[in-house]
Amino acid sequence: MTGGPKAPAVIIRAALPADAPGVAHVHVESWRAAYVGIVPRPILDRLSVDRREAFWERRLADPGETRTFVAVREGRIVGFAGTGRPEDSEDAPDTAELETIYLLPDVWRIGLGRLLMARAIDELAGRGFSSAILWVLTDNVRGRRFYEALSWQADGRAKMLDFDGTPVEEMRYRLDLGGRPVPSG
Repeated sequence: MTGGPKAPAVIIRAALPADAPGVAHVHVESWRAAYVGIVPRPILDRLSVDRREAFWERRLADPGETRTFVAVREGRIVGFAGTGRPEDSEDAPDTAELETIYLLPDVWRIGLGRLLMARAIDELAGRGFSSAILWVLTDNVRGRRFYEALSWQADGRAKMLDFDGTPVEEMRYRLDLGGRPVPSG
């Protein structure tokens, strides 16, 4: 016998409107796991898969310039990543934004985040964007390490979010897409 058990195959594909329930589940569960001690507990406790599902149904049915990709493992959605244009009008027109990347906690640290990131970055580069930004909660050290391992760099921008009167800082990262190899799994 050689090696250990083989990891189940993962499919990374464009999200469909029918994926809204799975994406909503990942969104809520990842927040509840990743943001403990960062986002106030009452906010995490109030998260609702039903409300997130309604949001994702609308978003996936009419994506506009956004793109959402899902990671499917053993027939269930275990992660997703979304891209679009930055809300901040001061960014150059050839700058895109990695708006979201979330995974269920039981698949953290097995390479699925890298696969989702590779798909998102490949899609952005293919659409002609030369750079991308993302915003991450400053105290989300695990997330920041992930981005930094994939060559994202903090660019000095920060802003405060208000979670029911609790200020939480968010910082911006940037990635040059021009001529850069796409991160692999």
